[in-house]
Amino acid sequence: MRSLKVLDCTLRDGGFVNDWNFSFGSIKSIISRLDKAGIDIIEVGFIDDRRAYDVNRSILPDSNSLKPIMQNLTVNNSMIVAMIDFGTCSLDRITLQKDSCIHGIRVIFKKKNIDEALTYCAQIKAKGYKVFVQPVSSTEYSDEEVFELINKINAIDPYAVSIVDTYGLMHNTELLHYFELFDKYLKKEIIIGYHSHNNFQVAYANSIELTKVKTDRDIVIDSSLFGMGKGAGNANTELVAMYFNENYNKEYKIEQLLEAIDVDIMKEYDKQKWGYSMLFFIAASNDCHPDYVKYLLAKKSLSVKSVNEIITLIPKINKLSFNKDLVETIYRDYQNREFNDTISYENLHSALQGKKVLLLGPGKSLTDESEKILSYIEQNNPVVFSINFINNLFPINYVFMGNSKRYSQFFHNIYGDDAHCKVICTSNITQSSKKIDYMFNYGSLIVENEAIRDNPLVMLMNILERTTVSEVVLAGFDGYTAQNADNYYNAYIPFLFCHTNVLDRNGALKDFIEAYRTKTNVSTLTPSLYLDNK
Repeated sequence: MRSLKVLDCTLRDGGFVNDWNFSFGSIKSIISRLDKAGIDIIEVGFIDDRRAYDVNRSILPDSNSLKPIMQNLTVNNSMIVAMIDFGTCSLDRITLQKDSCIHGIRVIFKKKNIDEALTYCAQIKAKGYKVFVQPVSSTEYSDEEVFELINKINAIDPYAVSIVDTYGLMHNTELLHYFELFDKYLKKEIIIGYHSHNNFQVAYANSIELTKVKTDRDIVIDSSLFGMGKGAGNANTELVAMYFNENYNKEYKIEQLLEAIDVDIMKEYDKQKWGYSMLFFIAASNDCHPDYVKYLLAKKSLSVKSVNEIITLIPKINKLSFNKDLVETIYRDYQNREFNDTISYENLHSALQGKKVLLLGPGKSLTDESEKILSYIEQNNPVVFSINFINNLFPINYVFMGNSKRYSQFFHNIYGDDAHCKVICTSNITQSSKKIDYMFNYGSLIVENEAIRDNPLVMLMNILERTTVSEVVLAGFDGYTAQNADNYYNAYIPFLFCHTNVLDRNGALKDFIEAYRTKTNVSTLTPSLYLDNK
């Protein structure tokens, strides 16, 4: 009769959250409580010879480094295993199993390394360990490739093989299909495991679904305390154990798991959240590495629709391996969609001839000195541009949007009943059902300096230069401080965003404006770190 087992991978997969820095006491406590709870297999971390020994971390340079942790720690119920990412640990760092406190080793490897990795697995097995073969990203394999992989795995006869959903792409139909292939062709004594990620919020549901399959095969379900794990996290050990208790007559002690969560895991969650999020949903729905989505969202210039569109342009062969240069090239090409803006320049030139131009930014001074700004408008009758936002305090003639995310966020304000301004956008913004009055090529407006490459103030000033505006006045462009919320007026704060290089922008914008002043008269009504009021 088959057996169902739970493998807890908190100390290994959970370590991606905190760089494996659980603390010595917590590592011992987690192992002890998992054992007392009756969890069948405990994965105690990575063995990685690139890392120096640190008593507080569950990533170890060799197999002997676990001994201080296991010293005076009685483990009665659980098998102790560790994981090696193929290529990160030489065989001479692994002692014979009879001299180790580790019972089994799980080896993860990419498809391109199958043959070398399986040879390595056989060598680990020869040292006496139970070997778990873990081909990452199972969804990368076709049925034919799975069949070839299984034949090679059968040849080394490991303890277990796992279906590994590295990026949380599987729904139950895909999982059951892969399981059917492994169950049919894998040697019957080899256990099949399932390692999930929660990008689609189905890790727990999939785990349950797999246990319902009619098979004599032993099955191991990977999980972690409170779902702690890389990215969207894993199935929850406490939930899987509870389900097994209620449906398969198991006797896992749930209170021990909850104590471990309360004492050792929640303090990590308070420092760095994990679990289901929009970022990981977008990644999984596009079958791509999460870092692509993270990279694009961090630009804070793209709508979710645009992020999805850019990801579809990434070649399939590159989707599950993050390539920064590739995605940056695709991003720039996407933003630089060609548009014939000749008429837009001609029309805006006609509208602005002989007039002063006032540009409004979202700095705190916009509201702090609103009376001064309104007085200037009344006395000088300038053409007023609002950049990437709208504030109803001021009579705005034009709103400029160089950022599709801001365009979406302020859509209602731009086209509301009280709005009478014309809309200027760069070509990276897709026109909706509402009219964009002027469209300009994004690529022709950006600058080389990365800190301000597509800064909206820079792009609009480049447009104004080409329409031969002779005088530009700024208000609300205060400059950036380390305290992000201090950079904006209160009503704008819900729309603010952070970048690591915000302080670099002050100098870059100051240099840009100083160079701009050699051709156009630029001044500021409100205090600004970008320029002196002269």
